[in-house]
Amino acid sequence: MAKLTLFDRRRRRVRTSLKSRAGGRPRLSVHRTGKHIYAQIIDDGLGKTLAAANSLGAKGADVDAAAKVGADLAAAAKQAGITSVVFDRGGFLYHGRVKALADAAREGGLEF
Repeated sequence: MAKLTLFDRRRRRVRTSLKSRAGGRPRLSVHRTGKHIYAQIIDDGLGKTLAAANSLGAKGADVDAAAKVGADLAAAAKQAGITSVVFDRGGFLYHGRVKALADAAREGGLEF
């Protein structure tokens, strides 16, 4: 088996701890690239995405774009009847764009 990168080790550690704390709540998963940021709310029991948002329409992927994605995701979650989630940052550090997305989602009404 190949040696895991630090990112992969961090992602596994985060997801493993989330499973014990989830308590049946859906998971807000974040993925960040150099150009865009993506977020989706996933029901792991059903294996389905309940709500999603991304920065594909926006120009750039800065903190402002991430905050807009968080607000859009909160609105989509509210429309789907979701109020409480667990935040899955994956292997990304809770800083910068990931933090901006989380803060905007909280302001939009999601609890985590």
